[in-house]
Amino acid sequence: MRGLSGVRVVDLSSGIAGAYATKLMADAGADVIKVESAAGDPLRCWSATGADLKGNDSAFFQFLHTSKRSVVGAPNDPEVERLVASANLVVESFHPRDFDAEALLASHPGLVLLSITPFGRQGPYANRPATEFTVQAESGSTASRGLPTDPPIFAGGRIGEFVGGTFASVAALAAVRRGQQTGHGEHVDFSLAEVMNIAGTTYADLFHSMSGRPAPDGPVRTVEIPSIEPTKNGWVGFNTNSRQQYQDFLLLIERTDLLGDEELARIDGRWARRDEWNEIVRSYTTQHTTEDIVEKASALRIPVAPVNNGQQVLEHIHFKERGVFVKNPGGGFRQPRPPYLLDGSGPRPLAPAPTLGEHTGQIEPRDPGRPAPRGKTAELPLKGIRVLDATAWWAGPSMTEMLGYLGAEVIHLEAIQRPDGMRMTGGMFMGTYEDWWECSPIYLGANINKKGLTLNLADPEGLALAKRLIAECDVFVENFSPRVVENFGLDWEQVHAEAPRTIMIRMPAFGLSGPWRDNVGFAQTMEQMTGLAWLTGHVHDQPRIQRGPCDPLAGMHAAFACLVGLAERDATGHGHLLECTMVEGALNAASEQIVEWSAYGNLMEREGNRSPWAAPQNIYACRGEEQWLALSVESDAQWDALIGVLGTPAWTQDPALATHVGRRAAHDLLDAELGRYLAARDLTPTIEALVEAGVPAAPVADARVASMHPQFRARKFHETFDHPSVGQHPVATVPFRYRSVDHWVRSAAPRMGEHNHDVLSGILGLSDAEIAVLEEKAVIGTRLVGL
Repeated sequence: MRGLSGVRVVDLSSGIAGAYATKLMADAGADVIKVESAAGDPLRCWSATGADLKGNDSAFFQFLHTSKRSVVGAPNDPEVERLVASANLVVESFHPRDFDAEALLASHPGLVLLSITPFGRQGPYANRPATEFTVQAESGSTASRGLPTDPPIFAGGRIGEFVGGTFASVAALAAVRRGQQTGHGEHVDFSLAEVMNIAGTTYADLFHSMSGRPAPDGPVRTVEIPSIEPTKNGWVGFNTNSRQQYQDFLLLIERTDLLGDEELARIDGRWARRDEWNEIVRSYTTQHTTEDIVEKASALRIPVAPVNNGQQVLEHIHFKERGVFVKNPGGGFRQPRPPYLLDGSGPRPLAPAPTLGEHTGQIEPRDPGRPAPRGKTAELPLKGIRVLDATAWWAGPSMTEMLGYLGAEVIHLEAIQRPDGMRMTGGMFMGTYEDWWECSPIYLGANINKKGLTLNLADPEGLALAKRLIAECDVFVENFSPRVVENFGLDWEQVHAEAPRTIMIRMPAFGLSGPWRDNVGFAQTMEQMTGLAWLTGHVHDQPRIQRGPCDPLAGMHAAFACLVGLAERDATGHGHLLECTMVEGALNAASEQIVEWSAYGNLMEREGNRSPWAAPQNIYACRGEEQWLALSVESDAQWDALIGVLGTPAWTQDPALATHVGRRAAHDLLDAELGRYLAARDLTPTIEALVEAGVPAAPVADARVASMHPQFRARKFHETFDHPSVGQHPVATVPFRYRSVDHWVRSAAPRMGEHNHDVLSGILGLSDAEIAVLEEKAVIGTRLVGL
């Protein structure tokens, strides 16, 4: 595998997002050089469970930094300057005031600079103090999660940093690819708040806009039901996205007498009768073991998983048989392998993470190979790449949508007999819009800039046309369960024989091998199975799903793998198979708890809104109804600033509170005192006082009005699309700004079969008469069968 062997990355960042973005690149063959201060990256001495590291670098640091090199230095040092001059990509995460991005780019034409910050480098919130916890709250993610009788709950496991790292890797690598081809550099100004708005709100603002923006009515937070349920010996997680899955679930729990209850068949109906529903479900689940329920539900093709923790996930039979966990070459503990396979093999073998400054003064000179810029204007990086998108729901469409945002021509393939399942969520607008199947906010949000094609692959003519079209595409992507495309004769061997230059990307839930190969799964299933749900939820309640991040996480892992595959094709001249398994991407995001157990035997547990890396950290009620304040103190300096805002009350003067360890131990006291203080104060002025003093604080913002947030508006994060069925609405775009791009939305999501004629005539050369016959036979069409 050649992969990214021609790419050099200089990583000036700290934290998880930059480290994970560059880990993906290092695993794919890039030369990643980590620049650290003499004190070293803080993650070198970090253990979420307080393990005794015995002077060694932490397991988590070693996981994030395999196959990299380390030098001690700082921006503007002569050695670091030489490294930057030799690089294709520089990654940084400094506070915007502390790093001169413009000077760096001016000194190195053709360089790509990736800046990862909480809110982006521009806009009124750019300089705000923040942590992942306050970013999740500000983004709108936290507000929707949890029971209305409890405070809102954040998504555990630092998921925002990991999702941010995957998105950032795609944005940066696409710009690097263009730079290598055209000489144009780029500044990728990346916002973690925008990432969490995409990954954690499921297009709530678009839902609200399409509903006419009704006035808020009580708490917005909910939990899915059925979802995570107690069993005889633990927890089991379900997902019932479709009517068929719901009906099969009633069969599982032996309550087919409820099949005629239309209210329970609807999500909102179950929520309205949630106490009754939970009693029905749990009267069954608590009488059976997790293993028994998983076996029976899997036989019924209900998305199901055990709710694993960091220990249990390592012993799951499917992961063991697929060899998903590999030995860290430096620490010897087990960790998730990179989340994709190329032609059946992983990326390059892992090398140990470097010791601090191990390669200082030893990095060889290198010509970055930046050609003279071709043309005054930089075109989108993937212009000229054509993609056939045979994906559905959210994970696959989010992947191909990103390729489309970056300039690829994306053709979204479905059939009037078997539409994209996400269209069915448009049923909630039945009566509001005439053609409700065109009105799913998630479908509309996840399919921007695509063309719409229908072909019935169960018909020989439709299948033959699909095969011809695949041969005309650079990339063919599908996320069916493995047996589906294989039954169509669209497995890799046949695709490669008929389209030798096409890259095929398969996105199965659990992989193309192993005992769970044919099981179905959604984002919720991944969160349940990998441990991400284990770390999410109030301690007094139960594990809760994170509500969506694993879909775009899977999508961006696949988009990154696609870029690696294109680089590999550039080197070999032929197509490649990429297996991008959804669950293995989620395992990488859950890596911290996995390596904590594997390396130290310590189990991470959910802590509600608290966390190992900040104290105090919680969501507190301010004066008024549903006025929630998210507060997160990660440093002693921030604690001192908080004391000043509080007016230096006597309880803050306990010497034990001067350290993070002491504050963690006294968190009950901190919550009680802060809760009393904040309950008597108004939300907005209190946040402003905290932020002004340098304390990370944020409102628990309502995602339904995210497009009105001053920071998002300033950065033009939302853009307006105009769709013939639903009209004009704002939609979240990408969580980064390219200085070369004024706007990202070029067209609304396609109506069903909207571009049948354009594709079949323009690409495959069919005549109008031939297309008319196909429509008459229902091989193609623009309207669902059975309406």
